Amino acid sequence: MKIDIITIFPGMFEPVLNESIIKRAQAKGKITIAVHDLREYSRDKHKKIDDRPFGGGAGMVMCPEPIFKALRCLKSRTTRVILLSPQGRRLNQGIAKEFAKEKHLILICGHYEGIDERVRIHLVDDEISIGDFVLTGGELPAMVFVDCLTRLIPGVLGDKNSLKFESFEGNLLEYPHYTRPARYAGMSVPKVLLSGDHKAIAVWRHLHAVKNTEEKRPDLLPHVKTKKKGVTHG
Repeated sequence: MKIDIITIFPGMFEPVLNESIIKRAQAKGKITIAVHDLREYSRDKHKKIDDRPFGGGAGMVMCPEPIFKALRCLKSRTTRVILLSPQGRRLNQGIAKEFAKEKHLILICGHYEGIDERVRIHLVDDEISIGDFVLTGGELPAMVFVDCLTRLIPGVLGDKNSLKFESFEGNLLEYPHYTRPARYAGMSVPKVLLSGDHKAIAVWRHLHAVKNTEEKRPDLLPHVKTKKKGVTHG
């Protein structure tokens, strides 16, 4: 996968793209990520990329020309252009899986009062939001989006089962985890996890994933069935 990110604050991405799983994925050649300074596509001598909104109002609006120019340079026939916007589809694991299949994504980080609507109409294929709140710009959502996609690319995570049992797979939150020591400060690990009985462990994990979801995100449960006979949600 290749991801191009268009932003007016390229320096914000360096700490995120050069650490942890994203760094290793790039080193393995699983993903290529390039950050582009939108100001480099401005014809204005001061590299201005925004202006006052027609019709009046507070704030500034990002101009169409630099974005159109950037897309002409970066876009190919297989590209999908994503605008990070509070008006977009709210990101979830299903949407992340959808985008993880793409070969080339261009992410546009919005700012100020928004982007000229002609960009949205003529260039953007989809809009993504990371939640029902407003941030200063699209940079942080772009980082979240890239992190979410990167770990879904085959070969990025060391253990393929890491994805299978994560939260939101099958509309469930993840089950509780324990590690060594088996007893610490008077607190013990559930006996079933020490039993070596893989079937019993699988049942325990599923039931506790359902319990976690019931307590923390009951909205996810309408179509989930437990492995405990006679217990059905939905």
